[in-house]
Amino acid sequence: MFERKLTPHAQQRLKQLRSVPWDRLGLLMTAAMLLFAVGGFYYDLMAMGTKPYAVTLMIALLSGLDAAAWIVVIYRMGRIALGILIVLQFFIGTIGGVVESWMIHSFHLQPVPQQQGVHFAATAIGITTIASYIFFVRFIRAQGNEHLRVQNELELAHGIQKTLVPPILFQTECFELYGISQPSDEVGGDLVDAVLLPNGDIIAYVADIAGHGLSAGILMGMLKTAARTALLDAGSMPPQASLPMLLEKLNQVLPQVKEPQMYATLTAFRLNADGSAWYALAASPPVLHWSAQRQERRLVQESQFPVGLLPVSGFTGEPIELAAGDLVVVATDGVLEVCDRQEEEFGIERLERAIEAEALAPLEQIADRILRGARSFGPQVDDQTLLVIRRL
Repeated sequence: MFERKLTPHAQQRLKQLRSVPWDRLGLLMTAAMLLFAVGGFYYDLMAMGTKPYAVTLMIALLSGLDAAAWIVVIYRMGRIALGILIVLQFFIGTIGGVVESWMIHSFHLQPVPQQQGVHFAATAIGITTIASYIFFVRFIRAQGNEHLRVQNELELAHGIQKTLVPPILFQTECFELYGISQPSDEVGGDLVDAVLLPNGDIIAYVADIAGHGLSAGILMGMLKTAARTALLDAGSMPPQASLPMLLEKLNQVLPQVKEPQMYATLTAFRLNADGSAWYALAASPPVLHWSAQRQERRLVQESQFPVGLLPVSGFTGEPIELAAGDLVVVATDGVLEVCDRQEEEFGIERLERAIEAEALAPLEQIADRILRGARSFGPQVDDQTLLVIRRL
């Protein structure tokens, strides 16, 4: 519940904190424990070094364990544990006093000569400080090496993604279309693609793989290969049958090459050489159809299962009437669900206003205005993909 109330950026940072493996987390806990153990030795110095050695070491241990507990709670636990730890801080002094009194009376401990006690506490402070520094350096070095490894993998994955999902620009006698995908910091699974059939028709689609990371990027590449393979014979098929066939094929192929919880939403269009058009949606956001003649928008939406999630069939495609100058805009969640500081989403209305201002502009300019508007509205936390189609 607590994590769902966080902003997307905060959720991402929390996920990064909790992904630190225990071996590196142990280095950080040890460093913090040694550093805050200094408090126990400082307590002895304030008593002019007269505290029994065992009491000084026990107070140092309690101070260090308290610091280590903060690391564990922040990196691995939720807000209930954090609340308990915060309350516990008000009783740390009392707990230390009780432990000190118990040890002195139970083991009949005697005060230490002042000079020896001061020397012991000062030496212990120096040793624990140096030791904590060493462990902090080891933790930072381990994190740095991991960061470099991840950065290299991300750069490689981004390069592969740019190769698989380049901007697309097509124009026929009846249609022009432009598609672009801008990945987020993480490697994502958005895909925009268009295939020119031998008879002059175009099939264009936008797919969004659920999830992030390399697994989503790999599945996106598999989906593109499967889609293009399925469309090899689409030119000889009736236009109304090609898009349902594409969804059926993808729904059969993807379950064999993906993790069980992954799936893809998809929006596809068949733009025929005679000016007619068909569409099919599989659990994707509504498509915005802007009418140039009426200067108004219409939302095109259809309830169908995503592909690759369930062994269902019966996918359908529907005709869409496009008049001269009409625009069709497909935007993925990465655009529509961008949030500002008040957690308000960019949404269809702002998408419509961006189109109204550039309705007659080149498609690349329309897409650029939408993406700039989304970026100025809020931080990008997901792939931002657009497909813009105009009836000529």
